[in-house]
Amino acid sequence: MITIQYFGVLKDRVGLAQEEIAWESGDTEKLLTELRARDDIWSDALAPERVFRIVLNDEILYEVAPVKKGDRVAILPPVTGG
Repeated sequence: MITIQYFGVLKDRVGLAQEEIAWESGDTEKLLTELRARDDIWSDALAPERVFRIVLNDEILYEVAPVKKGDRVAILPPVTGG
């Protein structure tokens, strides 16, 4: 199992703040592919051209990384502020 948290507008679009999913092995790209395959809402919300960050175990990622059982993943939409 892995825990995934969704924030901001992404949380609103997919209707979840957090979930646990069964996970054997793979990387962040495989995870995004599986989430996008759920339905059109997920596919659009996590479309490759959208800007968002993946956080793995409290570390912001800038490239594809392995995801292991027990990991915590957060998906952050863009943040604006002044």
